[in-house]
Amino acid sequence: MAKYFTKKGLEKLEKELEFLKKNKRMEISERIRQAASFGDLKENAAYDDAKDAQAFLEGRILELEEAIRSAMIVDEPEKTGKVQIGSNIVVGSSDGEEKFQIVLQEEVNVLEGKISYQSPLGSSFLGKKKGDEVGVETPGGQKIYKIIEVN
Repeated sequence: MAKYFTKKGLEKLEKELEFLKKNKRMEISERIRQAASFGDLKENAAYDDAKDAQAFLEGRILELEEAIRSAMIVDEPEKTGKVQIGSNIVVGSSDGEEKFQIVLQEEVNVLEGKISYQSPLGSSFLGKKKGDEVGVETPGGQKIYKIIEVN
């Protein structure tokens, strides 16, 4: 199944994959080697922990390889002045100003302000332009955002 990424999002995955293969694999194999040198592997918690870390790492590598293999690149947004996938926006509300980037589901990172175009918040901004007001239903009730900037 194809996964959609922006060019930057795909590059980020490729860098993570390279780091995991070149650095993390060596680090974990060293942990396994050191833990194995402690003796009896049946009751060696350090060895079990290192093997668990290796299994998690290999699973993540497979996940990244599959995502990269099936990746479809979404073109960068055109400068239309309207909010679209890839847009960086600044919005104001009763809570102050917030910055968001509208991204594909695979690139969501709420801590970085990257919200999905499919989320209630992200989808309500799509197609809007600077100066528009957008109402979004939140758990605390209706919240009004005013779009201050669209890039």
